[in-house]
Amino acid sequence: MKVHLVDGTYELFRAYYGVPPAHDASGRPVGAVRGILATHLALLHEAGVTHVACAFDHVIESFRNQLFDGYKTGEGVDPDLLAQFHPAERAVEALGIVVWPMIEFEADDALATGAARFREAPGVEQVVICTPDKDLSQCVVGSRVVCRDRRHGTDRDEAGVVAKFGVPPASIPDWLALVGDTADGFPGVRGWGEKSASAVLARYGRLEAIPDDAAAWDVAVRGRDRLAASLRDQREDAALYRRLATLRTDVPLAESLVDLEWRGARRDDLETLCHEIGAEDLLPRVPRWRTE
Repeated sequence: MKVHLVDGTYELFRAYYGVPPAHDASGRPVGAVRGILATHLALLHEAGVTHVACAFDHVIESFRNQLFDGYKTGEGVDPDLLAQFHPAERAVEALGIVVWPMIEFEADDALATGAARFREAPGVEQVVICTPDKDLSQCVVGSRVVCRDRRHGTDRDEAGVVAKFGVPPASIPDWLALVGDTADGFPGVRGWGEKSASAVLARYGRLEAIPDDAAAWDVAVRGRDRLAASLRDQREDAALYRRLATLRTDVPLAESLVDLEWRGARRDDLETLCHEIGAEDLLPRVPRWRTE
């Protein structure tokens, strides 16, 4: 079997910006909720989709905000999008899919934990993390755990991670620490770019293995004296950025593999929701209804 773990926050953002705005009879925004129902129904129609969970950022903050003041928050997010986070969770639950709403942790942490927990479970052939988010590339293991970009219909296995970033999955947090991640709100190390980070980490793997003295480097990189000096001056910052970029695999998820088996949508819940948001046209697309 394959286990599909969906980045619900990404799917909600994609739906919000990818479908026309819509409102219910009370004037509440519902376009993204309709969109996320449609994308999850499409997933459930795909061959081999039997065990599914979806993780959301219940609030756009986590323990990382206590580590770094500049880390991402909900500031600047369109209020109409923020208003649809909780209804989106309700929509996915109505489809009968396990939902992991994150508060202390982030959705990415839940996905990383699920991938680590289920990849060696008996009967699991592959874990498919449904997101294009580069952070989740650190979870990839050979072809057993892959990241899927559903929008483009592509999978990224371990070879794909190396091809895209120049480093293996284990070095992705170090790569992000050097390069920075504007989406998450940390700047990276001064002067380092994607190419230099890839070249140096392809040789050394981890931040602490990179020599302070550029003369000791045995990899050719333009401006290595400047890069070495910058890293030497910002070692502490780089270590913090790597901690921010490293996904947790110890999120206390209550569900077992058995719980992730999709048994059908919850008819009463989904019909009520679809009536509220004016999406009754989606109901005929439900592949199966729960009978228990």
